[in-house]
Amino acid sequence: MTDANFKNFDIGEEILKALEKLKYNKPSEVQKQVIPLALQGKDIIVKSQTGSGKTGAFAIPICEKVEIEESKLQALVLTPTRELAIQVKEDIKNIGRFKRVRSAAIFGKQPFSDQVRELKQRVHVVVGTPGRTLDHLKRGTVDIGDIKYLIIDEADEMLNMGFIEQVEGIINYLPKDRVTMLFSATIPEEIEKLCYKYMSNPENIEINSNNLTVEKIKQIYYEVESNKKFSFLKNIIYTERPDSCIIFCNLKDTVESLTQRLKSRGYSCSKLHGGMLQKDRIDMMESFKRGEFRFLVATDVAARGIDVENVTHVINYDIPMEKESYVHRIGRTGRAGKEGIAITLVSSKEYRFLREIEEYIGLNIEEGKLPSEEEIEKGREIFEEIIKVKHVFKNIKSVDLDKEIMKIHINAGKKKKIRAGDIVGAITNIKGVNAENIGVIDIQDNFSYVDILDGKGNLVINELQQTTIKGKSVRVQKAVK
Repeated sequence: MTDANFKNFDIGEEILKALEKLKYNKPSEVQKQVIPLALQGKDIIVKSQTGSGKTGAFAIPICEKVEIEESKLQALVLTPTRELAIQVKEDIKNIGRFKRVRSAAIFGKQPFSDQVRELKQRVHVVVGTPGRTLDHLKRGTVDIGDIKYLIIDEADEMLNMGFIEQVEGIINYLPKDRVTMLFSATIPEEIEKLCYKYMSNPENIEINSNNLTVEKIKQIYYEVESNKKFSFLKNIIYTERPDSCIIFCNLKDTVESLTQRLKSRGYSCSKLHGGMLQKDRIDMMESFKRGEFRFLVATDVAARGIDVENVTHVINYDIPMEKESYVHRIGRTGRAGKEGIAITLVSSKEYRFLREIEEYIGLNIEEGKLPSEEEIEKGREIFEEIIKVKHVFKNIKSVDLDKEIMKIHINAGKKKKIRAGDIVGAITNIKGVNAENIGVIDIQDNFSYVDILDGKGNLVINELQQTTIKGKSVRVQKAVK
């Protein structure tokens, strides 16, 4: 496609409007190649590194193809981690917002009953981790009889984490007549066998990984012995002065101790690792996305598929033991066409890991020039002035979308026999509001949420206070996130 524009695809106005609000300006290379084939209903194998825009490559055609009035589940996306499931679910929700595409995320360490409740409502797309998805299938709590699309995301990580048998178990529940798309940074032999066993004449797409890991990200390493790492980290912070930075460690204990040391010295930072409660991990990522703190100290739980805009630096405080992890870590910076810097600290005993990484990415990583005492001191003074300035929070990418859409809270739900049709009827009786202004409706036991589109949220809230739903007086307010 010579003129790269989403309007060149066979995509409806509702999806195009959402893409514009989300600042999807031009399709990435993987999107240019995948979207037309996905819209044609082709099975696809995509080899593409992190940061290439692959979520949009499958989320856009899925949202376009979903039949909104169909009450049964139409698409299933499998991801290796809970964080990625949540991220993908949010991306699908945002892309399909004006079309009213409803998505749900299912994963472990979350109450099963909450997920069952959500799945009983009209859900078009489910994003899940293999274990929890298979659990729902075995218990019969998710109906996949009409699934038209299966997406397997980060397939190589599924393999590394031992999930491939579960993935196969899930596939055996699905209708044979479906579209299957698989995305992976690498295609090991086991993944290749999986593809040709369960896919029909798949199209192969390979995106040049060198463009992804070299052009946008400046990669540097420094030789630093373990007992001098923390002191050196402070010097790098002074000389680089990151606006937003993820510091990766291999162990959660290292994350805990490093976060404590940085905080005790006044750094704006927080932590993320697998030992934290799921809700705390989600809240922490959202805070980091909003720019509420400058440094996120994390294990590899933050390295896979987590999309945070404007991360200027990634620092590998510990060099990863697996070369694939290096690519996913540094892929947190240099996203959406922006440049980024990746710095790796390597002890004299760890050079073999560095050489394996270089061989894997096909690039010799440059050794950094140690800053002078004068540079460090000057950098420290500048950095201390920077952190005195009132911090400006970042806009997350859905901010323009949210300006036109208000989620309202109604204090009535299933226990008061409220149905979606009752809510739609009450809202469309308001002068100046019609069914096109109503988005996703989520009815729970004691309350309901409704997306009101086109900037009409306040009007709906004010008018509903004066009326009833199904003969019952209700309290309506803007939903608190």
